Amino acid sequence: MKRTLYALLLTFISLQTFAHLGGISGTVLDQTTRLPLRGVVVQLTGSGKGTVTNELGQYRFTGLVAAPYKIEISHIGFKSLVLTVSIKDDEMITLNTVLSRSAIELREIVVSSQQAHDQPLISSLDIRMRPITNSQEILRMVPGLFIGQHAGGGKAEQIFLRGFDIDHGTDIRLTVDGMPVNMVSHAHGQGYADLHFVIPELIEGVDFRKGPYNAEKGNFTTAGWADFRTRTTLDKSFAKLEVGQFNTYRAVAGLDLLGEKGRTKNQSAYLASEYSYSDSYFDHPQNFKRLNGVGKYHGHLSDQTNLTLTGSTFWSRWNHSGQIPDRAVASGLVGFFGSVDPTEGGETSRTNVNAELVTVTPSQYTIKNQVFYSNYNFELYSNFTFFRDDSLNGDQIRQKEHRNLFGYNGSVSRTDFVGKTRFVSTAGLQYRQDLTHHTELSHTRNRTETLERRQFGNINERNASAYVDELIQFSDHFSLNAGMRFDYFRSQYDDLLLPADGLQRANAALVSPKLNLYYTVNPRLQVYLNTGKGFHSNDTRVVVPQNGREILPPAYGSDLGVIFKPFPRLLINAAGWYLWMQQEFVYVGDEGVVEPSGKSRRHGVDLSVRYQLTHHLYADLDLNTAKPRAIGAEAGQRYLPLAPTFTSTGGLTLQNAGRWSGSWRYRYLGNRPANEDNSIVAQSYFVTDLQVNYTRPRYQVGLSVQNLLNTRWKETQFATESRLRGETAPVNEIHFTPGTPFFARLSWTFFW
Repeated sequence: MKRTLYALLLTFISLQTFAHLGGISGTVLDQTTRLPLRGVVVQLTGSGKGTVTNELGQYRFTGLVAAPYKIEISHIGFKSLVLTVSIKDDEMITLNTVLSRSAIELREIVVSSQQAHDQPLISSLDIRMRPITNSQEILRMVPGLFIGQHAGGGKAEQIFLRGFDIDHGTDIRLTVDGMPVNMVSHAHGQGYADLHFVIPELIEGVDFRKGPYNAEKGNFTTAGWADFRTRTTLDKSFAKLEVGQFNTYRAVAGLDLLGEKGRTKNQSAYLASEYSYSDSYFDHPQNFKRLNGVGKYHGHLSDQTNLTLTGSTFWSRWNHSGQIPDRAVASGLVGFFGSVDPTEGGETSRTNVNAELVTVTPSQYTIKNQVFYSNYNFELYSNFTFFRDDSLNGDQIRQKEHRNLFGYNGSVSRTDFVGKTRFVSTAGLQYRQDLTHHTELSHTRNRTETLERRQFGNINERNASAYVDELIQFSDHFSLNAGMRFDYFRSQYDDLLLPADGLQRANAALVSPKLNLYYTVNPRLQVYLNTGKGFHSNDTRVVVPQNGREILPPAYGSDLGVIFKPFPRLLINAAGWYLWMQQEFVYVGDEGVVEPSGKSRRHGVDLSVRYQLTHHLYADLDLNTAKPRAIGAEAGQRYLPLAPTFTSTGGLTLQNAGRWSGSWRYRYLGNRPANEDNSIVAQSYFVTDLQVNYTRPRYQVGLSVQNLLNTRWKETQFATESRLRGETAPVNEIHFTPGTPFFARLSWTFFW
């Protein structure tokens, strides 16, 4: 009886003590835009508690005894703040903090355990030090990612990453403000990802990860994923004009609609547009045209709810010189920048609507709802094999589609503390549906005459998914992330070439677990282990005849890495990685397409180094190795065509040096097999670029030079069997698209 009374007394005392506990809640804003900052690290010194701000820039600590506290607030690219507050019994203190932007000092950057899983440190640094100046730089923000353009600037770039020839997006998931870029069951290739609807000057940041380790990320997340975030507001209205070699012109403008009055009401809105024209450096003028328009509104419906609405439209038309065989250049039939079939080219357009609503409830649940819609049109004329199949008319093909894409992303998350342990719990639902009309592959002549329809039909593909994710930060040293994802696909293809009913259906489901561990030894050293299962879906036209077999081939990956600051101004991120795939996408040179193949495995090492040489000068270096191999293939036939084995990028960046800024950059892609037995090799290249800016409060003048050393290089290369007019038999050899020669552009930007 006495023990029971004693226990009740202790419980009563504990409850009385708990009843007198206080707390701190706050909001962190950007001084320039007056908008909330997400991902800001907030540390409660001495208590062992730390957190990051949510989508509304908010943070919260509860269960604090009456005492003085020191709050440390830090965010890359902003001046850190230290606040001192005193909490009384039963008191909840509310703070509003404004952070001002500042030059990056690597000695002030610490390796934090708070953002170990959510935001790679390298990503945060790069977007601040290397602002995006052209559409190619959008993708190159991901360390180790290479791109190649082989259709005149209007077609999506070919992507290389972690020992993958990703074609146009088969194994990397790309999104813009959460809206998908990859197109499933596309007329040109699975996962086709065209980012040209994004105006480069409007990119605010990029979040990325290599490998299939995030529960929120689904289809195509095998080599990795990247989400590009566009600006919520413009610091100033601007107009920019560019003039360059090869009859190149570009005009872009952004208009801040609400100005300072809107910021005082937590609102912003802007309109922006872009027009580009270029004949480019090929012997046959490209007559390339691109038009972009975007409008964005951001406002707080209440103190706890914000709404972001984005609408954009994009259109592009071009001619291109296509891929040319080595023998045609060697024989003098065409020049290095010439063309075998100058009638190639295309036209594409995309219109998007994106609505995002974020609410933080009184009980501190963060609820995100997003709906999106895209209307997409695509038409491309190509000729990979010239006269191999049709010696009279040539082998030109047309790939064409009209698509409506719509979907939903929703999640609920909450941050809780149990003692010093922080729990971030998230559950989400996602839905996407693609409806295509008259997806077509046809044999054509001169882009005007259809000789034969080879594929013609309508696609209806649905992907519904759910995921749960738990991040547990046990202390300032150790955190764990565990997640589980479920995906369901239903694919339907109506083949309009069949005389009878050509409707075929298939469905499949997949469960993808994730487990990630992070150990932060001190503010200079962190070790992590990422593991997970991901997948890429296959084209609907491929899987429905097989009754759904291999709709969702899985991939299993693991990274063991370290983030290290051996010196205050030096940051190193190194990782050894492994990826096994049940099914590989492989380039088929005879057809000029990418098709599913057998099992594969890859392993390699990624190394990223960032070093601040002086107060104004920064150096960066990325080295990436990979050993990609097919599994189960015959000896000597295990190479994966065009898969890179060694790449390197790097450069110097000058910032905050008075009126001057700029960068010098290089990229190197090593020799790589062009076919399965490595008898044909795609040649390496080394290219350098230069950017110099002179800035005043009201204007900026810039000089951009691509291929500073005027290197002759092959941007894309394929082992293809083709026949030129007059040849008696096909020849299998390298076909290439030449890379840009020395290409200079001047720009003038005006601010108001």
